[in-house]
This record gives sequence, structure tokens and C-alpha cells, in this order.
Amino acid sequence: MKKVNIGLLGLGNVGRGVWNIVEENKDELKKRSGYEINISKILVKDIDKQREVDVPKEILTTDFNKILEDDSIDIVVEVIGGIEPSVDYMIRSMKKKKHVVTANKMAIATKGSTLLRTSREEGVMLFYEGSVGGGIPIINGLNENLVANKIEEVIGIINGTTNYILSKMTREKVSFEEALKEAQEKGYAEADPTSDVEAFDPMYKLCILSSLAFDNVVNISYIHREGITNIKPIDIEYARELGYVIKLLGIAKDVDGELELRVHPTMVPANHPLANVNDSFNAVLIKGNAVGELMLYGRGAGELPTGSAVVGDIVSILRNRDNPLYYSKFEEATIPHKIRDINKVQCEYYIRMTVKDKPGVLGEICSIFGKNNVSMLSVIQKGRREECVSLVFITHNTLEGNIRKSMDKVSLSNDVVKVENVIRIENLGLQ
Repeated sequence: MKKVNIGLLGLGNVGRGVWNIVEENKDELKKRSGYEINISKILVKDIDKQREVDVPKEILTTDFNKILEDDSIDIVVEVIGGIEPSVDYMIRSMKKKKHVVTANKMAIATKGSTLLRTSREEGVMLFYEGSVGGGIPIINGLNENLVANKIEEVIGIINGTTNYILSKMTREKVSFEEALKEAQEKGYAEADPTSDVEAFDPMYKLCILSSLAFDNVVNISYIHREGITNIKPIDIEYARELGYVIKLLGIAKDVDGELELRVHPTMVPANHPLANVNDSFNAVLIKGNAVGELMLYGRGAGELPTGSAVVGDIVSILRNRDNPLYYSKFEEATIPHKIRDINKVQCEYYIRMTVKDKPGVLGEICSIFGKNNVSMLSVIQKGRREECVSLVFITHNTLEGNIRKSMDKVSLSNDVVKVENVIRIENLGLQ
């Protein structure tokens, strides 16, 4: 039996998952790869740190060069995260003719072009299945299984932390702050949850998915981003009354040759499969011109699901050593697309505002909407004979630009206390 040595960079959650899977599934991995997979060195910050995994101390090192200069190591697995030193370590490894596996969505989203160009120039492979969707095989699906399709849409729940928070708010009618606190206590959210709740994490992931789906170089600056911090229990309740569930979605669409790229809270029909993806689970809906609509579902994070994707990439490299695979869609746009301005997006909108309870206010607001080509589907008023009341508008399909112009005008009215929230409504297929 041939043997392959692995250099593992990082022994946090994902690193532990990789170690445990390799150790527990040794026999299965031998059969499926043709190799005995051996993690021979692990880069850590502190060798003496107490860990939740039983790793021989002699294979731990704090010096990356001990892995880089070890010619017996064929594959480097990077699970440190972030940009530096991770990107530098990956580039240096590839220049030493070592294949690289990473689960680093930030590195792939922002430096993917450089990393993949280096892999091609050096004749080594770079795989990154674990960078999006944890254990869900979405990267390989787009790179391999769906290549016969022209992809039209990729829409998904691609952040487990925010999905857990929104699920808890929906089912238990708690506030965002309460749901976030529990997510942190359970380890779903970091002490600083900004990357998740402000939607940076799913923005990186959508960047990767849209680059692969549309054969296009997508920069993160192209993606419209909104987090979930403004979602209130009252919005959850209005959504329920209207037959919707609020989810944070990453949305990428090819609309008349332009790419529409956005991450934001979205009202999804309650009978749609995405509306029933709860807790820390992820799901990605793909629409291709040949396959139609399909949905991939599973745990989107965690040491074992993401570790599963990483070890799967190791096996893919071993199976293709004699005929290397290069996924270089971050290098150049094979099908150039323009990026659609957010003001050209069309959908229905939920608009909640607090207004003074006096005659003529509703008429004034509706007049402003009408002058800006926004048509109302329904209006709900909660509260009577109070100083201020809540008004909720549901629009017909309309342009984002028209909504924004309307909101600018409405906000100037002396009778409008505050525009509380604007949430897009996506009436998706696959229902």
C-alpha cells in the first residue's frame, strides 16, 4: 500500500475534524484512495496547549518551515483561516510542488485568482470544497457534476450562525439579541459575531459560488450585502401572517447577461424548502437550463462536516495525481458578465414604518409611492387611536431604485416617525 504524508496547518475545529476522520476512517480511505493517508506534521501556535484531540506531541510544530522543507510531505492542508499568513503558506507550499487543500472561504474569495494561477503554474492541485457549505458537495457539483448546464441561479442559506438565530427568533419569538446570546453559548457564533450577523461570511461564500457558476471573476465589492441585525420579532410575526419566513439568503442570478449578486434578509414563501431549513443547516438551490432546479442540503459548518469536505479533497487529489485537475475560474472570465446595479433588481418588498395616527397620512405615503412607480399589493395597519401606529406595505414587483427613491421622500414627511425596515420578498421556484 502506497503512503502519502500530509502537513496540517491548524488544529482548531476543522483541524480536529480532519485528524479524527483520517484516524477513524483509515481503512475506508485506503480502499477509496489507494493510499495510506498519514498526517505527519501539524502546525500549531502552542505545542503545550491542552486540546480536545489525542495527537502525538512529536508531530506538532510551531515552525511552518518544518512542513515546507519536508520533501516527504506531498499535500498541505490549510485550516487556519483568514488571509495572512494562510495565503502566503499556501503559495509557498505550491511553489515547493505540494498540493494544497483549504477550507478558507476568505482566502479563496479574495485571493482565489492568485492561488489558482500559482497551482497551474506549479503543476499542483488546489482544492477548496470545505470553503462553502461545510459537508455539502457544492463546489464539486458546480465544477464537475453540473458542467453540462448553463447555470441561471444559485440561491442559498450559506451561513449556519444567522440561520440558527433566525430559526430561533421564528420558532420561539425571541429577540435578535437573545437568539445571538444562545448561539454564542452553544458555539455557533463567535464572541465577535460581526462576520456572520453582518453577512460578510456569506458574502465570501457567494463570491466563490457565483465565480464558479457563471465562469466569471467576481470581486466581493460587486456583492450587495445586508446583515440581520435590524430584524425584529415584529417583522418575524408579520412574515408569518403573510405566509413567509425570513432567511438570510445569498442570491446570484444571470439576468439578461448581467450578474445580480446580493446577500440580505429575505422573505421566502413558508411552503418553500428553503423556508424549512432550520438551525445551523445550510441549503443551496441551483437552477440549470438542463437539470432544472435542485437543492443541496446539509450541515454547513462544524468540525466533522467541514473536515469531511477537506478529507474528500485529499482523496480527490490522490485519485487525480496522474492527471491533475485545475479549477481556474477565478483566473479569467470565460463568459464575461456585467454586474447588475442593485437599483435594477426587481422583486416585491415588505416595508414597515411607524407613522403618526392622523387622517391623510396613508394617502400621502401612497401618493409618494405612486409618483415613484411603486404599486401596492396590500397595506396593514396595527394599532388604533394611538399617537403612533405601525404601517406595513407589501409592494407588487418593482425596481429597487424606485423603492429607494420612495423611501428617501417618505422619510422627509413630518408624519413619518421612522422607516423601520425594508425586506425583499423572493417568490422562489421548487415549491
